[in-house]
Amino acid sequence: MHICVVGTGYVGLVTGACLADFGINVTCVDKDERKIDMLLRGEMPIYEPGLDSLVEKNAKAGRLHFTTDLDPAIRRALAVFIAVGTPPKEDGSADLSYVIQVAESIADNLDGYKVIITKSTVPTGTGQLIEKTISERTTSKHPFSVVSNPEFLREGSAIGDFMRPDRVVIGARDPQAIAIMKDIYSPLFLRETPFVITNVESSELIKYASNAFLATKITFINEVAELCEIIGADIHHVAKGMGLDNRIGPKFLHPGPGYGGSCFPKDTQALTEIARNAGRPFDIVETVVAVNQRMKVRAVDKVRAALGESLAGKTVAMLGLSFKPETDDMRESAAIPIAETLVSEGAGVRAFDPVAMDNARAILPPEVEYCMDSYDAAAGADALVIVTEWNQFRSLDMERIKSALKGKVVVDLRNVCSPERMAENGFEYYGVGRANVKLPE
Repeated sequence: MHICVVGTGYVGLVTGACLADFGINVTCVDKDERKIDMLLRGEMPIYEPGLDSLVEKNAKAGRLHFTTDLDPAIRRALAVFIAVGTPPKEDGSADLSYVIQVAESIADNLDGYKVIITKSTVPTGTGQLIEKTISERTTSKHPFSVVSNPEFLREGSAIGDFMRPDRVVIGARDPQAIAIMKDIYSPLFLRETPFVITNVESSELIKYASNAFLATKITFINEVAELCEIIGADIHHVAKGMGLDNRIGPKFLHPGPGYGGSCFPKDTQALTEIARNAGRPFDIVETVVAVNQRMKVRAVDKVRAALGESLAGKTVAMLGLSFKPETDDMRESAAIPIAETLVSEGAGVRAFDPVAMDNARAILPPEVEYCMDSYDAAAGADALVIVTEWNQFRSLDMERIKSALKGKVVVDLRNVCSPERMAENGFEYYGVGRANVKLPE
């Protein structure tokens, strides 16, 4: 079987490499020549643990190919995965222009039966739109099927998520297409991975509903943490007590400066737009989106309050820039509004991240100074702010940090430090849902 994966972004590249590891012949296509040239040289355009070795292994085995030439890749393939971007438009709805461009190319190269699979996160009704686009454009009489197969990959653990998923969702109407999808995923099917077989519309909604629910859970615990600071409760004890209830579970009950990344912000906004268009506003998710923005503002307020309101002339060390650990993705990271506010109010910023600093340079204010490690960032700073919970920040030599810092303030937006240990080391420590910091109303 030959498969074509259109798009070598995060989803497309991981999907292509993992399917090739299943033993399938995969061609990954992207119109970005620079990205394809990098992949042909064995260089990764994104950071994802284990992806470089998986790509190298399957490219050497002759199962994984990269090209900018879409037409022959489509003609050669039985199944075409659409894994292009669906960025948000100004109103929050998903921009499907790249998806439609791929559908048009498929229509122009429909030389036999093909299964067209949307791996991109798309709103309900996109499958019908793809079907309509191909039917109206093609001159071929060959049949085709449109399938929805949403991804549930977490940045930082995407390969494990693909190889050992909680479930595989297949939305299709055609029994032949369902059989081909089961054949593609046969290693998972034989491993008794749960398969959800449904219609296209339900499959498309499963992805949005799942991400919106997880975003709601994060936002809920962040609001609980805010309450903890006011009434003197400890969010870690509260979250543990909640998470031991099997109906709730412990995952996504970790307080922080709001969710970010490529999925949750985009998908929650898109779901609210889908609901509005359907005439049924999604009140809970609308609130989640608004509260999450407030949490990012609150993170900045916490830093300002810890430094005595005025930031002018202060130097702040920021540890962690990516929106979460084990990725270089800066999209919607809390580090962005924090750095922007600090710089705009006259503070100097010294920053360190294990892998995201190259991406950060293109996004953060030019005044930000990038450092070699955590201790270099702390040198001469009035305060240390932990923004991303990289494991290496959990075991810092705090005596060395104290010696490097000019001040004693540590603002821990991820609660990676022990308040007791920080007090013993003489720090003025502010966590989330722990320290009773007076913030602006």
